Amino acid sequence: MTDADPRLVAALTAQLTRWRVSLAEGAERVGWKLGMGEGERIGRGPVIGHLTSATRLEPGAAYRAEGVVDMRADAEVALRLGTDVHPGADRETAGGAIAGFGAALELVDLGRPPPGDAERIVATNIWHQAFALSRLDRPPPATGAEGHLMVNGEVRGAAPLSRDFTDLVQVVATLLGAVGERLQAGDSLITGSVLQVPVEPGDEVIAALGPLGSVQLSIDQRGQTP
Repeated sequence: MTDADPRLVAALTAQLTRWRVSLAEGAERVGWKLGMGEGERIGRGPVIGHLTSATRLEPGAAYRAEGVVDMRADAEVALRLGTDVHPGADRETAGGAIAGFGAALELVDLGRPPPGDAERIVATNIWHQAFALSRLDRPPPATGAEGHLMVNGEVRGAAPLSRDFTDLVQVVATLLGAVGERLQAGDSLITGSVLQVPVEPGDEVIAALGPLGSVQLSIDQRGQTP
């Protein structure tokens, strides 16, 4: 990806205005999320959202599902950066910045905003509700490694974990550069859904990513609102 679509730049600018307000109000920067689906696509490639402590849950916590329209759980590969990555960084630099891998579990509400308006979806952080991360200190997943998403002890699906993580780091660096931001050492990235399933209050959800570890959350109307 070289030039970002102007519509994506506008949507990201709106999103990051809200991000800066959240940081000014005391939230801590955590990192970024990649949106890989057709519903949020603007232009040719992936889009990005942001992660802060305002929506971070500790593994094993309960999420309070209030006003949810269409909640889904995403199992995702997460990674942590050990050094800054500037826009235009080559593959060696981008790949060398990755300090470790782990598991992520993200909760999204595909009904808020409703599908059909990708620019609004990106501007409002790609349906994001909450997330939890394992320790991000594992080596990259080997070819053939699989992840599983479990709900109430039942495996709902399995999928390969491997993808071009170096390319995804470069994509995020490029998109952030287009809106005047940078990937920083210490940033975490969740790299797009490996598996996604619908969930509802009362469910216990586990993203079990084999060699990358696992993360568990419960969905509870009386739980924690990030």
